[in-house]
Amino acid sequence: MIVSSFLTQYGLRIRTKEFESVSWDEFKSLIAGIDPETPLGRVVAIRAETDKNVIKNFNKDQKRIYNAWRNRKAETMPPATYEQEMKALEKMFADLCR
Repeated sequence: MIVSSFLTQYGLRIRTKEFESVSWDEFKSLIAGIDPETPLGRVVAIRAETDKNVIKNFNKDQKRIYNAWRNRKAETMPPATYEQEMKALEKMFADLCR
């Protein structure tokens, strides 16, 4: 998803020799700026959704993505950390959508 999102949004092919010169800080900035309409952005938006009415109207694939993320994260981290991580994701996308 990262590869296709970078190509979609930035026109960058990340599996090239030229991309090897991108610093970690620059890469993180590019990831943070991924638009919600890219493949990665759509998945992150589904995972971060909190509106119960929106969730209730997810299609089959959206529900699969949402539930898989919730179940995986819930199994591997304490509840307080889980809530903190979800709030961070929600903030990131709220900032991107401004």
